[in-house]
Amino acid sequence: MNSVRSANVPESEQGSARKKEDMTKEDPNTQEEMILEAEGETTEPPQVDDGPEAEGTTESEESSESSRGEDPVAAEEANAEPEIEMEGEAKSELESVREELDRLRDQHLRLAAEFQNHKKRASAELSGVWTRARADLVQSLVEGLDDLQRVSQFTSEDTTVEALIEGVDLVERNLLKALTEAGLEVLEPVGERFDPNTMEAMMRVPTEEEGQDETVHQVFQKGYVFKEQLVRPARVSVYKDDD
Repeated sequence: MNSVRSANVPESEQGSARKKEDMTKEDPNTQEEMILEAEGETTEPPQVDDGPEAEGTTESEESSESSRGEDPVAAEEANAEPEIEMEGEAKSELESVREELDRLRDQHLRLAAEFQNHKKRASAELSGVWTRARADLVQSLVEGLDDLQRVSQFTSEDTTVEALIEGVDLVERNLLKALTEAGLEVLEPVGERFDPNTMEAMMRVPTEEEGQDETVHQVFQKGYVFKEQLVRPARVSVYKDDD
């Protein structure tokens, strides 16, 4: 048997085997190591049982395979759910904006109506004040009108010229008094500096003395100012230095 085995084994291996046999014979520890090596070569590696982890892996693979093959309609519906929620939120926001717009429009209309009513009331009050002011002015002029009517009834048989002149003066004084109390100011600027804002120069007159240049020489028609408003400018002649 040994001869057969040696015939099939190469010479290098046979030599190494002889060396091992010699070493085992000489050292018992070496013999034990060789026995352990031989047992390790013959012993198969233990099979590792993956256990539940392996099962979980297969289940995940199966679920992934099943998900790949799920219905596309269901997938579209699942994707459409967030879009439907966003659309609902947008509609609610739009509705709230419309309600706010309606509220502001109603508020604007109310304010516009209140402003128009206030404007009408203010205009009516102003018109009433103006009417009362004119009525007061007319009332003050009525007495002057009464005096003028009495003067117009004078006759040459029972009235002298002096009485007639006195009656006209009385009418003038009463009218002037009523107008002055109402706010009228008479412009009679003889000798004053010419003011183009309240006077109208009708003619020029050469100066007679030094310092008369641009002063009023004569008033042809009195001017009137009513409460700082020019009613009529005074028509005057003005000194002008020819030099």
